Amino acid sequence: MQRMTVFALIGLLCTSAFAEPAGDKLADVMAKDSEWQIVAEGLSFADAPSLDADGNFYYSDLRATPPGIFKVAPGDGPTPAKPVKIIEEGRSGTKLGPDGRLYACGNEKVVAYELPGGKVTVLAEAVKPNDLAVSHRGHIYFTETGKNQISFLDGKGGAVVAADVGTSKRPNGITLSADQSRLMVSEAGGDKIWSFAIQPDGSLADKKVFATMQCPPAKPGVAGGDGMTVDTTGRVYVTSAIGVQIFSPAGELLGILPKPKEGALTSCGFGGKDLAYLHVTCGDKIYRRKTQATGVVFYKAPTAK
Repeated sequence: MQRMTVFALIGLLCTSAFAEPAGDKLADVMAKDSEWQIVAEGLSFADAPSLDADGNFYYSDLRATPPGIFKVAPGDGPTPAKPVKIIEEGRSGTKLGPDGRLYACGNEKVVAYELPGGKVTVLAEAVKPNDLAVSHRGHIYFTETGKNQISFLDGKGGAVVAADVGTSKRPNGITLSADQSRLMVSEAGGDKIWSFAIQPDGSLADKKVFATMQCPPAKPGVAGGDGMTVDTTGRVYVTSAIGVQIFSPAGELLGILPKPKEGALTSCGFGGKDLAYLHVTCGDKIYRRKTQATGVVFYKAPTAK
């Protein structure tokens, strides 16, 4: 019961509107006695997490001189390996694609990098992308926060299409559901997580609210939703002003992981051995924490719906 009390106190400190879910549901997600570990530090501004099937974790140091995209191998045992720079550019979003390229967005472009080597192909220009998701079909979705728009692009570099405009308030984080049937987007300027059905041609339909995020007391109705990911059971993880909010596949709030430190909590993603470590990008550091969950490798076709 002690752990449940701790989580309840965290919830009360995070937001006056927070009601602790019945039972200690975070205990079903997090590994017993797990704590935040530092993966990388001394960064300028960490963002853009992604993973591959081998457990390698990718991130971007956006404001370093020079900026770069880094790769962290799973490491031996509980200790992560030292980050290695693989791309001499920083981007605000990265995801591996089904063709083995690393797709990235930022600096008014959507690009794809050959791995290894880093040869870059520009897929779209004159856009304002914040974050992106890439499906096993090669469909690319990205948020254009300032335009209140979700944009769509196929992996062959076709024209950018406005898949949705105006539904979400400053759309920011974006992810696919575990079965890749739906696209989910978090609001930076509101408190909703939106869900859209993905059609065979990549277009979006059946928009609806998946969940309502908790907000800090000082900003009611503004959760500061940012980067997102899911696990193989369909649980949804979203970074926010008060921590990592974790929801069931039905949109029920399971609990809130507090930030590992004060500062901008920009995004989250799985990686490490067995894809079981939840990583967060938090200002000048990256942390990870062992879970009982398994991350989803989106460039592979889902095994079950």
